Amino acid sequence: MAKIRRNDEVIVITGKDKGKRGRITRVLENGRVVVAGINMVKRHTRANPQLGTAGGIIEKEASVHASNVALVNPVSGKADRVGFKVLEDKTKVRVFRSSGELIDG
Repeated sequence: MAKIRRNDEVIVITGKDKGKRGRITRVLENGRVVVAGINMVKRHTRANPQLGTAGGIIEKEASVHASNVALVNPVSGKADRVGFKVLEDKTKVRVFRSSGELIDG
């Protein structure tokens, strides 16, 4: 079970975008995540008339390492660490380390 998943609200804790918030759009297999509006890079693309794509400079999100983002606790509004807890019905859930509240509904 992963500590950070798709559609989680995260805050960047290190790097050029430190302090910015965003929602995770993709989780990659190599321990990296793509966050909406974070780590924007310019990509120079060539036009491809067969596919109908225009050329030019396109801004898109690059991945950041998962250790550089932290889940946002909606109660405090601050970054929080994630832990795991096994409930009485033997299901494993994510919890906030600071308060022990459940993250997953």
